[in-house]
Amino acid sequence: MQLALLDAAAKAFTIFGFAAASIDVIASQIGATKGSVYYHYRSKSELFFAVHKRAMVINLRVQMPVLQDKSLSTIEKLFNMCHRHAMAMMDSLYYQRVTVQGVELHQSISTTPLEREALQEVVAMRDAYEELFEHVLEQGMSEGVFAALDPSIASKSILGSLNWTTVWYRPREGESAAAKLRIADQLALQAVCGIVAAKSRSRVPTAAARLPA
Repeated sequence: MQLALLDAAAKAFTIFGFAAASIDVIASQIGATKGSVYYHYRSKSELFFAVHKRAMVINLRVQMPVLQDKSLSTIEKLFNMCHRHAMAMMDSLYYQRVTVQGVELHQSISTTPLEREALQEVVAMRDAYEELFEHVLEQGMSEGVFAALDPSIASKSILGSLNWTTVWYRPREGESAAAKLRIADQLALQAVCGIVAAKSRSRVPTAAARLPA
């Protein structure tokens, strides 16, 4: 019930926006009552934060196989991280659209101590996720395979471009898994080529390593 509720809320927030996505609208998508929604979440804001938190958990989980694989070079690691992030944007589109609505919206609806605590938690998760990319960029810069740039700005730029997928990507009826893989391959290639040092261009992969999910 709770996961179905989060799925419905993510879809409603994406389609209608936070203001128009009422609890009634969310509950109706899964044949639930307003009371059953409030049994799990005390407010729409709390539900919104729960959706955001689940999106961040999804993102963190998909990166673990890459981070744990010691056989990957730094360039391959960044490529695979970008690829997996792009795939997550498409595979869990509704959840990801909620996350890119921005901290500004979260701050505007955060009015109670519990909501402010929830805001701090999702922001901390977002920052931790961004730091995964930042650390790989720092490693590549120390190895000389990435251009000498500010890693914090570079990580924000890379994630910003990948997150924009949620704005333009729309799943098509009958779309194959291969079609999404091709999109992710290109996005990851573009992201890595924007940061890799000229002397290391030939080492950039064109497709992600097929690591465990």
